[in-house]
Amino acid sequence: MSNRWQRVGLGVGGLVLLAVLFLGVVMLSNVGLRGMRLDLTQNKLYTLSSGTQQVLRDLKEPVNLYFYFSRDAAAKQSPLILPYASRVREFLEELATRAGGKIHLQVIDPQPFSDEEDRAAEFGLQALPAGNGGDSLYFGLAGTNSTDGRSAIPNFTPDREEFLEYDVAKLIQELGTPKKPVVGLLSSIGVQGQFNPQTGQMGEPWPIYTQLQQLFTVRTLTSDLDQIDKDVDVLMLVHPKQLPPKTLYAIDQFVMRGGRMLLLVDPDAGADLSGQNPSNPMAAAMANHSSDLQPLLAAWGIDYDPTKVIGDLGRGLEVRANASSGPVRHIGILGLRRGDMDAKDVVTSSLESINLATVGSLSQRAGAKTAFEPLLMSSANAEPLPAQRFKALMDPAALRDGFKSTGIRYTIAARITGPVDSAYPNGAPPDQKPQAGPPVAHLTKSTSPANIVVIADTDLLMDYLWVQQRELFGQRIVQAFANNGDLIANILDNLGGSSALISIRGRASFSRPFERIDALKRQADDRLRAKALELQAELQQTESKLTELQSKRNDQNSIMLSPEQETELKRFTAEKTRVRKELRETQRGLDVDINRLGSRLKIINIAIAPLIVALAGVAVLSMRRRRRSSPAKPAAVSST
Repeated sequence: MSNRWQRVGLGVGGLVLLAVLFLGVVMLSNVGLRGMRLDLTQNKLYTLSSGTQQVLRDLKEPVNLYFYFSRDAAAKQSPLILPYASRVREFLEELATRAGGKIHLQVIDPQPFSDEEDRAAEFGLQALPAGNGGDSLYFGLAGTNSTDGRSAIPNFTPDREEFLEYDVAKLIQELGTPKKPVVGLLSSIGVQGQFNPQTGQMGEPWPIYTQLQQLFTVRTLTSDLDQIDKDVDVLMLVHPKQLPPKTLYAIDQFVMRGGRMLLLVDPDAGADLSGQNPSNPMAAAMANHSSDLQPLLAAWGIDYDPTKVIGDLGRGLEVRANASSGPVRHIGILGLRRGDMDAKDVVTSSLESINLATVGSLSQRAGAKTAFEPLLMSSANAEPLPAQRFKALMDPAALRDGFKSTGIRYTIAARITGPVDSAYPNGAPPDQKPQAGPPVAHLTKSTSPANIVVIADTDLLMDYLWVQQRELFGQRIVQAFANNGDLIANILDNLGGSSALISIRGRASFSRPFERIDALKRQADDRLRAKALELQAELQQTESKLTELQSKRNDQNSIMLSPEQETELKRFTAEKTRVRKELRETQRGLDVDINRLGSRLKIINIAIAPLIVALAGVAVLSMRRRRRSSPAKPAAVSST
């Protein structure tokens, strides 16, 4: 009896010693691994990108971040949002840790009718209803700087999880460098307002121009410029027509210096008023309203044909040719949806609809050194049509005559990145006049990777494709029904940021499916389906056999089963029992496999992973102590 208790005592004592040893190792590892970080996730979800790290290094002044999250309200509304909130909080804490004291983070759980809730609303955070109790759910980020500047992310939505790092880094940069980006606008169509010869007055600016003035410092440029000022962050070039060589050269050198650019060209611009003749109303309709930017496009690795318009039967919108006719599909006026936009690029990921008209197409030039990333694409039910067919078009249905889909999705807008060569390798054009002031060195190659967005349409800027306007108490009210304005603002906002911010791309989603378990379930479903089909086939075979036996009986009207029918029915019942047993065993086997996989993961997470971390901590601590205790080598003495 005493031996038994001795063994029990030794067993308990051994467990206690193991526990004490494990705790000691863990404590040593905490000392040895203090400050060390290792991201083992497949997509490096907890590792800040180089662009974000550069944004943090460039901070000139402290930034205060306020992370508002209503935990109780989130638990009531959707418990699934809690893991994402933890992901956001951990990311913000990582930013604060890496910022060297320049980011001060506060995590706030605003309670109903509290000062924190009032301040969240003051910051512009959006409150979402939570449950039926009238509670509000706050899940957003606000920031301030030393000059009372403010910026906010109204709410974190799961559909923008991939751009979490970009959105937060952008907010931090806005607070750290509050100056608005300077957009140089060079346009041959009247987005700023056109002169009306009938009234002798300037027309109203387009809504797109008014919107850009609110977001950026917009500087109008003339078409005969010699150079583009260095303080211009982004050049927005709209419908370039017959630009003089010196202006083309100035644009070329702007890109060579690392300037970013938004270019809009068009094979048939609706706002192009060139060719008007009061004595010939058809002159303007038949004039050439296309634009191009050669030789610059070729130097940037872009192919574009200004004589072709993409007709798209899959995205064509219905229009009315006149008030008396019914709606007809116009394959030259397109309505793009989410599936036609690049979900991985920050400028298009959150957009729902873009409307365009008489668009061209872009493609990567053979041998181009630049990267070509499509942002907007047509459907596969499209064909390039001569732009001449859209001149003086009376019946949009006529465009479908002879239409043959090519099965190709054409690129309507694209981002061009990478090193580029000058379109003027031998220097300025021969007729270039010397510039006033000190000479500027000619650049044959870009000093930094180019970042250019090209859109083969200018009509998307026109009011009728994206806004409705009405008068209310003498005020002009503009209401958007498409995201055309958001697209242009997103592009300029992205290009106007620092190179570090632009380099931050979408990350993988934090939530990942259980691929191994899904594979096990698919295999089990396949086996279950095979057994079900086997049972169904057996049932049909038995029914056919019973019908055949019944037809061979002399007393076919009898409801009693014959001995042969009873035998067949018993055979089917036995077969049915066997198949059902196999179905249960298959389902049970699936549960066993999932439980076995779960047990393995628990062992790895609970025992093996902490043990590896603990041993690594002990090893690092031991190496540090060994270095400190090693005697310093005596200095060599030279004899003369």
